[in-house]
Amino acid sequence: MAKRDPEKTARNKVIAGLTAELRTMLPDVLAETGIGSEQSLNGAYGGKFADYIDIKNEVIYSPDHFTALYFDGFQKKVASSPYSAHMRNLKILRGSKKLQEYMFIFLRRVYFRNIEALSRKRPTVDEAEIWIGQNNANYGILVTPRFSAKKNQWENDKSEIRHFEHQYWTIGHVLTTGLVIPGKSATIPFKTPDDYLNFFVNVIVRHSGSQYEYDIAQMYREYVLAAPDPLRVPLLIPEFRYDGLATAHKYRLDFTIIDPYQLTKVGFEFSPWSTHGYLAKTKTLTAAEINRIAQDNFEREMTKHKDFFRKHGIFVLIYTDADLTDLTKIFADMKRFLEPTTFRQQIQFHIIQDVLEK
Repeated sequence: MAKRDPEKTARNKVIAGLTAELRTMLPDVLAETGIGSEQSLNGAYGGKFADYIDIKNEVIYSPDHFTALYFDGFQKKVASSPYSAHMRNLKILRGSKKLQEYMFIFLRRVYFRNIEALSRKRPTVDEAEIWIGQNNANYGILVTPRFSAKKNQWENDKSEIRHFEHQYWTIGHVLTTGLVIPGKSATIPFKTPDDYLNFFVNVIVRHSGSQYEYDIAQMYREYVLAAPDPLRVPLLIPEFRYDGLATAHKYRLDFTIIDPYQLTKVGFEFSPWSTHGYLAKTKTLTAAEINRIAQDNFEREMTKHKDFFRKHGIFVLIYTDADLTDLTKIFADMKRFLEPTTFRQQIQFHIIQDVLEK
């Protein structure tokens, strides 16, 4: 049986408390406003938050922020439609202190009920599609994947991206969507974190042929399985393809992590001298020719990292031979991005409950 999430349990308790308050207040609110029923009240005010707030693009971190955006949008809607039902509703609200008190509690409850969707950034359609792996061994990680028979390719259901159940680009994400196979109406599903991690380590990363990547992948596997909530751990995305599905793709990044809250991206590139700098057959070359070849290699490597930043917004950390002698230090760097700051700062209801109930 899956572990009960203490955060959701405590949050549901807070929501239940707000619901009880609203039920107690409701008769007085209906009497003071002349509104006929709770259903009519919700129709006039409760169901309007999507009309007043740009919930597709706004990232809302607190119930106070949500409430402020609601009333700001309410006021702007009235200004643009002065003879509409919005104006009538605003007049009723301004004339009823009980309704005002009710609305502040009601909006808090709406926010807490929708906190996961409201407090995170949503990826654009382009950002919601990632292709990984080498040619003929590549896979897609999409947010809301559906196969288009007309295009013979996978795409996202654009309208559902913001409603995605799990945090984007986490273990929970890939367990929900699986990996998609390019050009085929087929997916590779995973039932448990361990199922995915075995595939990640022993198929995708192992295929790269890099012992450094393989060892880091093993560390990541152990880290995820030891986490209190493995589903919330960001993916360590292997072999991020710069040009997506293009056969003659330009580059791949060894590993990438995407913050599931802010959607910021950081790449990790292992650059040992033996594969990224070593020059063979130099006996017949002049010093000037050797320097020119070395410079070309360096420029090509730096161009790769700049291109990834310009196209995908990925800032790349580069690890050379001196770094690669101790992979635990490299993974320590990665762990800083596997524990997103926004998650640590998010409202933690179970902590609040522990304090108030003791």
